[in-house]
Formats: sequence, structure tokens, C-alpha cells
Amino acid sequence: MQVLKTVAAFRAARAGCGDLGLVPTLGFLHEGHLSLVARARAENAAVAVSIFVNPTQFGPNEDLARYPRDLPRDLRLLEAAGVDLVFAPAPAEMYPPRFDLSIQVGGVTDVLEGAVRPGHFAGVATVVAKLFNIVQPTRAYFGQKDAQQCVVIQKLVRDLDMPVEVIVAPTVREADGLALSSRNSYLTPEQRAVAPAIFRGLLAAEALFDAGERDGDALRRAVRAAIEAEPQFSVDYISVADPETLAELDRAGACALVSIAARLGTTRLIDNILLG
Repeated sequence: MQVLKTVAAFRAARAGCGDLGLVPTLGFLHEGHLSLVARARAENAAVAVSIFVNPTQFGPNEDLARYPRDLPRDLRLLEAAGVDLVFAPAPAEMYPPRFDLSIQVGGVTDVLEGAVRPGHFAGVATVVAKLFNIVQPTRAYFGQKDAQQCVVIQKLVRDLDMPVEVIVAPTVREADGLALSSRNSYLTPEQRAVAPAIFRGLLAAEALFDAGERDGDALRRAVRAAIEAEPQFSVDYISVADPETLAELDRAGACALVSIAARLGTTRLIDNILLG
């Protein structure tokens, strides 16, 4: 496994690869990331993973400084998983002096995370576009847990005619349903015990949908009831939306994306489920 820290070094190493699968990450890897690596390994001649805590997607009052980092541990996990190339640049490598560019993806970034975290998706779109340009992947792998991010990246690729196949893989969960996330490490034991209420809320909406309920407000209320049964939670939003446009639905059709963001203390958790 080669660990590359500059664009030039990565491009030189990539030249010897055929079809390449890319798994972009912020590091502090968990089984969700490794499931993406395994799929990329099965579907490509070579696999690359990027590890970069991207400062442009963090707001001024967010957790950039304390975001968990452990590069030596990450590299051990990736080598054991059969990764060929790791791109682990410093911020100055990705954003050199006089860098002054931002990619704005319209429409699907105005709601949900985009409304709560202004500028977040401009940072995501910009760094993903740079990574795709540097890595030149055949396929790129993302987790469904970050559903809106996946929609944004799919639109980015489609609108800019990027020759990359975006693959969205199912969310990986703990046994009690909590979606795996690097930020779960922030939770106290007491908060960790109540955190699965988020998934219980999503399952409540799914059960209603499967029973024939299509009223958007009824589905939202089902999610809220399960979460607010745990008073430690503070809900940012509960959404029942079109999976492609992210427009809120008064009535669900054949499918819908139910998503939630909620806080436990200072820890912000997101999750979602696709209905239909």
C-alpha cells in the first residue's frame, strides 16, 4: 500500500492502475468505511482511499478542531483491507496560496443540512470535485447515511459531465440500529444508550408507510414521537422528501426519503431511511 501526500505523487502512482475505485473519507475509519472499501475492492482493479478532514465543509462553530483523527490506525485498517493507494494530503496541498474557488450546487443544497449548515455543501462539492480530478476514479463509493451528500455529489457529477460512476451503499449500523459515524465517539455512555431512538423513529415511519400511510405529516409525527420519548434529544429537523429533489412531500408516492438530524448534548447525529 502506498501512502501519498501530494497531488503529484498520487498522480504518478495512479498512472499504473486500471479501473480504480475511490472511497473518500475524513478518516477515523469505522466498519461503514471498510464496507465501502470491500465493495470497491470487489468491483475494481485497484482501490484508493482519501483521508482528509476538509476545513471548507466545517462551519465556524463546528467541530473541525476536535474532529477525531488517528492516521496510523486508519492506515493499519486500510492495509489489512487490501487498499492500494491512500491519499492523505495536508490542507495546504488541497488549498494552496491564492486558492479562491467554490462550487455551488443549486437546489438540493438549500434544505435539510444545507439550511442548518450554510456553506457546508459548497465545501463538500469543491473538495469532491478536486478529489475526482486528482484521483481520476472509475467509481466512487459513498454511504447512504449521508443521503443529502450523495444527492449533491450525483448532481455534481451529472451536471459537470464527470466520467465517474457514483455508487451509494447501504448504511452500516450497530446491532441496536445506531448508524455508524466517526462522531459517535463523542457520545457519553448515557447518550449512547438513548441514541438508537433515532433509528426507532425511522422504523416507525417505515412501518406506517408499509401499512399504506402516505400522509407526510403523519410519517413525520411517527418519527418525532419515537425521538421525543427520549428527552435528551433536541431535534433540528425531520423530513419526508422526494429522494431526488429533496422537496418536502405532503403525500408520499411510491418512494420517499425520511431523514432526521438531532442533537444529544453537543453531538449532532443524522440518519435516514428510504421508503418504497
